Amino acid sequence: MTDLNTSRSGNTANHHGLNAIQDGLVHAEGGGDALLRLDDVVFLLLDHQSGLFQVVKDISVAELRANTAMLAKLAALMKIPVITTASVPDGPNGPLMPEIHQFAPHAVYVPRKGEVNAWDNELFVQTVRETGRRTLVIAGVWTSVCVMFPALDALAAGFNVYAVVDASGDPSEMASRITLARFSQAGVVPISANAVLCELQRTWNRPDAAEIAQLYTLVAPNYAAVLESYNRAQDAALHPARPVPELTHK
Repeated sequence: MTDLNTSRSGNTANHHGLNAIQDGLVHAEGGGDALLRLDDVVFLLLDHQSGLFQVVKDISVAELRANTAMLAKLAALMKIPVITTASVPDGPNGPLMPEIHQFAPHAVYVPRKGEVNAWDNELFVQTVRETGRRTLVIAGVWTSVCVMFPALDALAAGFNVYAVVDASGDPSEMASRITLARFSQAGVVPISANAVLCELQRTWNRPDAAEIAQLYTLVAPNYAAVLESYNRAQDAALHPARPVPELTHK
């Protein structure tokens, strides 16, 4: 991690490739070409529902919710399209976690008609296609079903598909291991929430660096302590404390 207030001046722009860092500085040719492209991703946050959370066993629900909330905040900050949906939310699966639409008010909710697989819903697929994006970053509960099924269908339809494993959850460790194996065999790319953040951030040399730093505290809570110590040190350097006067005794 570097200084959040790095100067943006002093170098000539030299952009190479579709995913070059756009900060006005010179960077290596081809860097980032294999990473997520900000102008091509859409987040699909599927079935993050209160009832389904009750049976997640491969990750703590608190961590799952925090990582999902981070994705919503990231999408709002970087203007990434978000599509949500829920599986019979009026039944035992329960409502969507409210943080998603709270932190990403631009997210589009697509109601389903009972389909387990969101890709079986015509409106859902239409909504995805209308974004014009070809890289789907998917998270959901359960990973083995609500992420897996649309991921496989989207692959077959020619999309690039990433599964955010730690913003998803399964009913057992065994289910999670099988799901990861199936992802790899099919061509779905497993990824973590912090990796999504890093790949789309690309550089600290950007005006929203301080806001991005706060997102890391959701996926890595101890990073909050790093920021606190850094900010305190910066404050001390800029505003040295006055010496404490000596006590005198009469």
